[in-house]
Amino acid sequence: MMMKHVFKKVMVTGLALVMVVGGSTAAFADNNGKGNDKNKDQDRDKGKQKVEAVQKTQNYQNIQTKFNEQDYKKAVKLTFDDVKGADVEWAMRYIASLASKRVFDGYEDGTFQPRRTITRIEAITAAVRLMGLREQAEAADAMQANLNFSDADKIKSKYAWATGYVTVALQNDLFEESESAVQPEKEADRLWVTTLLVKALKLQNEAKAKVTTKLNFKDANKIPAGSVGYVAVAVKKSLVDGYEDNTFRPNNPVTRAEIAALLDRTGSQLPDNTSVRGTVNALVSNNLLTLTTEGQAYSVEIDATAYIFRNGTRVAATDLRVGDSVLVRTYGGKAIFVEVLTSSNNPVTDFTVVGTLNTFTLNSNAQIATITINQVLSSGSVQTAVYNTATNVSVQGDISLLTTNRPIELRGSNQVVHTIVIR
Repeated sequence: MMMKHVFKKVMVTGLALVMVVGGSTAAFADNNGKGNDKNKDQDRDKGKQKVEAVQKTQNYQNIQTKFNEQDYKKAVKLTFDDVKGADVEWAMRYIASLASKRVFDGYEDGTFQPRRTITRIEAITAAVRLMGLREQAEAADAMQANLNFSDADKIKSKYAWATGYVTVALQNDLFEESESAVQPEKEADRLWVTTLLVKALKLQNEAKAKVTTKLNFKDANKIPAGSVGYVAVAVKKSLVDGYEDNTFRPNNPVTRAEIAALLDRTGSQLPDNTSVRGTVNALVSNNLLTLTTEGQAYSVEIDATAYIFRNGTRVAATDLRVGDSVLVRTYGGKAIFVEVLTSSNNPVTDFTVVGTLNTFTLNSNAQIATITINQVLSSGSVQTAVYNTATNVSVQGDISLLTTNRPIELRGSNQVVHTIVIR
């Protein structure tokens, strides 16, 4: 069924960013093929998060956060090869975002299985991680805690890794007091997930205050009276929306791609100690991203396989513009995820320059970092100009011919060369 809005496809590549992450559970996400939930990512929090520490690295300052990378123990990818197809590619941004802050891990075979329905135990685990409680959930005392559910033995035996997550979920009121069983393998439906995420935001009191709200969905009579307030809050907070036919379909199961969108929107309204927010104050050069955050300029190197998104679409680092408001997550001292929250009003200026090669420099990866070109002006004098190159700069022609005085053409945007043509 078509949604009210159409999402741009997310470009998926085979580049995999491997991180070390603790835990052995599956990746968690939700398939957005059924509801209109995927369009709510525009309502992201524009507030800035405090940078916990700044460490000087080489000739620039490297942003550090409270994200404890030493806790990682298991390789996890930000790219999953099975997130392909128009029905799920829209979720790649959400999946990469959540994986970059340890909410998602992935199945042991490296898949994400975006079309698969998410189970309650997976959803509970994801919600706890989203709340920043992963460390507590994986602590020995939580893992060994007694569970007073009727299916506690099943949890302990079949889902031992989740025992701590159930414990922490209980401690944080993610369960109803009347619930007697976890039902780990039960499909998580839209109403149940909606309620879970509102609780993760600690908005139970607001939900209770809205129990008399008249919902505008055509099938509002299918939503239990005690749950109306939770749906009302979720809609108000832009966590969920209805279908094109203005139905909510509370009993529809949620897919793993869909829950990625729901979780990411929920996470944007929770404290995020894994990211840095700021405004781009210089064009990216040599993979170096420079921001102004809290009145200070900080720089961080962008990983070669980083995921960078603008308007839900993956873009190159050189597409970041001065004035863009961005969210950045780092790992190992490098930016691995960058999202443009608010685009700069500065226009993109394309250029083409023709002349002869003066010289060029290489970066640590043996890629062209800067290129200097000689141009003959109408007056007959020679002008020399130096340009930075994009991280994915394209060379057209035989690169072995790129020698001094060779005729070349440089093409680029905002003074950054993205194509070198050897004549």
